[in-house]
Parts: sequence; C-alpha cells; structure tokens
Amino acid sequence: MKTGILLGSVVFAVLSFPAFGQVPSAYKQKKEISFETDVRPIFHDYCLNCHIPGGRGYNKSGLDLSSYESLMKGTKYGPVIKPGESFTSALVVGIEGRASPQLRMPWGMNGTLSKGNIDIIKKWVDQGAKNN
Repeated sequence: MKTGILLGSVVFAVLSFPAFGQVPSAYKQKKEISFETDVRPIFHDYCLNCHIPGGRGYNKSGLDLSSYESLMKGTKYGPVIKPGESFTSALVVGIEGRASPQLRMPWGMNGTLSKGNIDIIKKWVDQGAKNN
C-alpha cells in the first residue's frame, strides 16, 4: 500500500513539474507592465477623446490623460492613482463602474473597456504605476 502512495506522489510530482513542459503559472515571473507600451495605448484609444484639455471629461473633472505626469496629477478632486493599490485607485473604480454604473468609464461609448485592458491597467497600478 505504501508503494502505491509513493508511486502516486511521484507521478503527481512528475506531471506537476514536467521536465520538458511548462513551468506552472504560479512559478512564472510576473511581466512588468509598461506605461508607455501597455497603458498609454489604452488611454489613447478609449479615453483621450474626453480626457484632454478642452474635452468633456477634462472640463468636468480636470483629468488629463495625455501624459504620465498629468495622469498622476489627478483631478480637481484629488489623485486617481494610488501606486500599488489598484482596488482603491479612483481610476480603476471608474473603469470598473464600482462607484456607480452611470459613472463607468469610458463614458458615452458603446460598451466598456475589455477585461483584458482593465487587467493591464490594474496590474500596472499594482506594480507601482511607474513611468516606464
């Protein structure tokens, strides 16, 4: 009986960490999200029509998403990014629609940001919201 348990454990270990296969995702190193190559294009495609000086979103909130510096400056109500804390960052609350479905960003567009785009922004914030 002990041989069966030992054999089962060995088979599990071999299947869990195959010599020629992939490393389980828990052991993979996290990819660093870049503001310039990953986040900024999302803002360009979905947000800049409103969140630039003269745009509707900028006029209402003061949020300018045209540069890293202006994003980190936040709105006339305060910062929208808390580096390392995506769940409580106002930007993420807004794009997820957690404050109010009527305030979900991007406002007035057909649909919302994809889960993939939201995840990129959240991961960037969780990684420290670096200007990289």
